[in-house]
Amino acid sequence: MKWINHQIVTGFIVCTATDDALFTASAIVGAVVPDRVEGSPPKESSAYWKWRKSHRTWSHWPPIYLALIAAAQFAKIYYPEPTLAFTLNLLTYVLVGALLHIAEDGICGKVPIFTPKKKYGIKLFKVGSWREYFFAVLIILICLFVRFGDVELLKNYFDVMRGYLP
Repeated sequence: MKWINHQIVTGFIVCTATDDALFTASAIVGAVVPDRVEGSPPKESSAYWKWRKSHRTWSHWPPIYLALIAAAQFAKIYYPEPTLAFTLNLLTYVLVGALLHIAEDGICGKVPIFTPKKKYGIKLFKVGSWREYFFAVLIILICLFVRFGDVELLKNYFDVMRGYLP
């Protein structure tokens, strides 16, 4: 997925689940962490394909993020200082954003699950295709419906979207 779609989809999911703006913002930051860790792809063709081969390996391996979440929660329990607990909660949501990024990548390609070398996933759409944007809008609509349970709100959203389409 494109970074903007990672951020939007992750933001809507976390906002729907938590109704907390700060946790949502933290998750949006985390929504690009797995790709940020890898750095930008090189411009040169041969270097790009070498980079591409190692894309979505260690940086997209969920056990790393799960272990960091567990460590943050462990520290929060055993060192119950309020400022530390608040900071660890924000860190946890950054990591949740990273996990959602990995799950989102798993539906438009393959990501490692059990080991960093073996990848699993389905390819519902190509990155940057109209299907990716359709998927993002679908997730937004589902989140709006779950959050507000209002069909009229969804109808109004479609009316607004119609104004942006050619």
